[in-house]
Amino acid sequence: MDLQAYLKRCVGLVDDALDHWLPAETMMPSELHKAMRYSVFAGGKRIRPVLMIASCEAAGGAAEAVLPAACAMEMVHTYSLIHDDLPAMDDDDFRRGRPTSHKVFGEALAILAGDALLTEAFDLLTREEALPGVGAEVRLRLTHLLARAAGSRGMVAGQVVDMDSEGRDIDFPTLEYIHTRKTGALILAAVQMGALIGGAPGGTFEALTDYGRAAGLAFQIADDILDVVGDQELLGKDVGSDQERGKATYPALLGLEEARQRAREMRDRALAAVEPLGKKAEPLRDIAHFIVDRSF
Repeated sequence: MDLQAYLKRCVGLVDDALDHWLPAETMMPSELHKAMRYSVFAGGKRIRPVLMIASCEAAGGAAEAVLPAACAMEMVHTYSLIHDDLPAMDDDDFRRGRPTSHKVFGEALAILAGDALLTEAFDLLTREEALPGVGAEVRLRLTHLLARAAGSRGMVAGQVVDMDSEGRDIDFPTLEYIHTRKTGALILAAVQMGALIGGAPGGTFEALTDYGRAAGLAFQIADDILDVVGDQELLGKDVGSDQERGKATYPALLGLEEARQRAREMRDRALAAVEPLGKKAEPLRDIAHFIVDRSF
């Protein structure tokens, strides 16, 4: 399979859907909607929406069926990046190769743009017309998965413990708690949501859940490594900032080579999970390789 062609196709579908579902810049208040769109369309790999599409297809569904839910996922992810970049948190100047939202629109509007994206996601996910082939019970499960992954049991929990751990010596269970929630939770939810929309039976859903859990952790380990060895121009964000702030990362706790080995282990676990799904899971397998190989 040509992974780059697959990623390009999926990103194109997602970007077109985002343009359709997001409020237009001309809608009042226009500055808010400009700020929302600025961050959403700042680039990025769209890895969570792509994984949702690939999971849906692995379960036997069509990419088009999952696009509104994929947009909701990307809105939540983008809101988290806007807030993560704020001076009160990571105080980053660049994101995806562009000045961060608060650098362009000011802190107050950046906060509100993040708030609006978060709530817009759930507005979209619960619209019957957005997911016409998805029953109310499944839409409820989708909403629950995304809310739980984003909130105080998921991404927000990981962010809080991450901030509390800065400059402190932590143990391995705490490190895994941070990463399985701050990054892994949304990736797992993306895979599970795609599986649900694709109509995955129980065994397939469990296999995809195992894949999403391993792939989510592999993604964060790779990000930790890239903060040490990456190139800012290629990555589109500040590098070396984790070490400067004394953040809890795999290279800091385990060393670079052991962190790479851990990433490979998570990749292999993800690959094993979807091995029984055959050719339909080929994109998921290639994405697992891509997630880890980018850090070597």
